[in-house]
Amino acid sequence: MILGAGVLPSVTPFLETKKGMASATPESQGVSSEAILHYLQAANASDLEHHSFMLMRHGKVISEAYWNPFTPDHIHTLYSLSKSFTSTAIGMAVQEGRFKLTDKVISFFPEHLPVSVSDYQARLEIRHLLNMASGHTSDTMGPMRAAEGVSWVKTFFDRPLEKEPGTHFLYNTGASYMCSAILTKVTGQKMFDYLTPRLFKPLGITQADWEESPEGVNVAGYGLRVTTRDIIKFGQLYLNKGLWQGKQLINTAYVDEATTSHITSNPGDGDWSQGYGYQFWRCKPGFYRGDGAFGQFCIVMPQYDAVIAVNSESTDMQKQMTLLWDHILPGIKDGPLKKDKSVQEKVLQFSNNLTLNAKLGESTSPLVKELNNQTYQLKENPWGWHSIQINTSDQGGEIILNKSASAGAKIAIPFGWNAWISNSQRILNPFSGDYRSLVPSMVAATAGTEGNDVLKIRLKYTEGIHGDLLTLNRLSNTGIELTLLNSLAEKNPNTKETRNKLTGII
Repeated sequence: MILGAGVLPSVTPFLETKKGMASATPESQGVSSEAILHYLQAANASDLEHHSFMLMRHGKVISEAYWNPFTPDHIHTLYSLSKSFTSTAIGMAVQEGRFKLTDKVISFFPEHLPVSVSDYQARLEIRHLLNMASGHTSDTMGPMRAAEGVSWVKTFFDRPLEKEPGTHFLYNTGASYMCSAILTKVTGQKMFDYLTPRLFKPLGITQADWEESPEGVNVAGYGLRVTTRDIIKFGQLYLNKGLWQGKQLINTAYVDEATTSHITSNPGDGDWSQGYGYQFWRCKPGFYRGDGAFGQFCIVMPQYDAVIAVNSESTDMQKQMTLLWDHILPGIKDGPLKKDKSVQEKVLQFSNNLTLNAKLGESTSPLVKELNNQTYQLKENPWGWHSIQINTSDQGGEIILNKSASAGAKIAIPFGWNAWISNSQRILNPFSGDYRSLVPSMVAATAGTEGNDVLKIRLKYTEGIHGDLLTLNRLSNTGIELTLLNSLAEKNPNTKETRNKLTGII
């Protein structure tokens, strides 16, 4: 990551209302702007790919930053941070008297039970699903997804419970799914639809979507997408003990119970070793959080009356949290601080110029003009693309993928030369792989050349976190080879790219 000019504005000035949230200067809320600046500098200089950061204190936004091409308007895949929203839905259903946390899980699905129900299965309660103590010794989500044509609920019950429910911690995304399945069974609504009038509308969350299982049940343990501002509002709701703008959305007793450790979590002394509540983790400094893979955080800090939201594609989530603890926490004081306008301006300037690295090569190679308006017919490939066309200009260009005339599908993705350019509509990843869910997303792209025969285009799915590096090698005057490298494999040599190359000729 580097600093550079962003295509889109990253942050709005202090004192402006942000989608129903008041904002203020850090010092007025007892936080040092210098501490925020040092955190942003450290995050930007790290080898971790940050996408956004927000900090609220005393109910006011005091810092907000986005790394171009990410913006405040983009929804962002939450991965397992979705689980904390699932917990909220269960808490709301309990307070409505729909069911109790001590209700037995088997009571809701008699049609999916095995011929012989074990003693452990008979004792499994909803609360055990919530605190990851179902008694399984391996995550059930993998088998659920792999069993094509079989109910995910049935697959869950088909997996044996090897431990007494409530006694053994095992992070089990399938258990979160069962919470969603129970809610849908009882209410007749998908979890997303159930939460819309009870949580999303009151908080002003308007762009959300949530992935579903083949049975039409929200997957619960992952797959929710909201904006970073939505995450911070969700955290503020919990900080307020379930109270939002004078209305008690969640029972205070449930907020306390959900965010208290009910079971010892992972061994060690890190932030995953502080205990687990109802789809919330405890943090080492005494906070609690919802978190998702690759660094999606909603961190609630009651001791400081503060909330932090972070989105990213990080390879080291513990390092991310340590950056927060090391830089932000020392800057939080009990009362207002002396105005520091010069540092506040530095924070805003730094925030407004954050960007992911867009540099990929040169833009003056003869290849730029030679590729312009060239169309290559592709050999048979798993995605059914029939041809690829490259259009170029001095400012950038676009890559156009076409299926056969009978299929009638076409995707055009614009790119800048060593600069991010975002498209205008959500698309599915044209080269989807098994390592990610196929969800539509806005996409940004940057490009550069190496020598006279290599064009590189980086795609970033700004609402799906990940991306692809496309390397187009011109093999002759008429032939090309297109190599794909997903962002996870690019960051981690132990993650292998499994997709085949594409080849084509004019």
